[in-house]
Amino acid sequence: MKIITSKTNMQQSVLELKKQGKTIGFVPTMGYLHDGHLQLIKNAVRTNDITVVSIFVNPLQFGPNEDLDAYPRDLESDKELAEKAGVDFLFTPDTAEMYPNDMSMKLEVMNRTNVLCGRSRPGHFNGVATVLVKLFNIILPNHVFFGIKDAQQTAVVESIIEDFNFPIKIIAVETVREQDGLAKSSRNVYLNDLERQQAPELYRSLRKAEKAVQNGERDPNIIIQIVKEHVDGNTDGILDYIEVLSYPQLSYQSRLHGKMIVAIAVKFSKARLIDNIILTVNKEATSCSAQ
Repeated sequence: MKIITSKTNMQQSVLELKKQGKTIGFVPTMGYLHDGHLQLIKNAVRTNDITVVSIFVNPLQFGPNEDLDAYPRDLESDKELAEKAGVDFLFTPDTAEMYPNDMSMKLEVMNRTNVLCGRSRPGHFNGVATVLVKLFNIILPNHVFFGIKDAQQTAVVESIIEDFNFPIKIIAVETVREQDGLAKSSRNVYLNDLERQQAPELYRSLRKAEKAVQNGERDPNIIIQIVKEHVDGNTDGILDYIEVLSYPQLSYQSRLHGKMIVAIAVKFSKARLIDNIILTVNKEATSCSAQ
């Protein structure tokens, strides 16, 4: 595995490989790698000639009330995990390398951001879009891999690729979970013992919603109530949101039909956890499949 910190060196390396006809799979991360990241990397390694992973804690996507310095980091562990997973290039630029000067323009994401996590994090996805456009132009991937756990981010990335005509295919990878159903996340380390016991109830509430849809329920308000009652009754967490939306458009519907997402965010004492389930729903109360 080769570790590169320079934008120019990274781009030159992939340009040479693309001249040789190699396909490039790219997994952008902010580091502190866990099994969820490794699942993305595994998919990239399996389906591409070359796999590039970036580790960059992007300051542009942190709001004024969010602590950039507190974001968990462990670069040495990340290097070991990436190499064991078969990564060919680890791109680890610092902030000065990615943003050497004040930017003379900015990207504004106008759709798919006023719901879910985007509602409480104004400007967050502008920062995500900016860094991804830079990374896409540096790494020139054929395929880019995102976890469906961050479903809103994945939906926004789809729109970035489409709107800016990037010749990239996005691969959405299913959520990696602990044995008890908790979605794997770097934030899980902030849960205390009791919260860790309660945290799997988020996914159980979503499975209850899925079962209700399978049994014919098509009213999003009832689905929301099912999830709310389960979380309130089984955890000490504070609900941030429960939303039922079309996917990937992330728009409200009066009745469930087509591809839908049921998404949840819950605040514990030191961790805010998100989870979701994506369903394909027929208008008739006869069919429902989960992703």
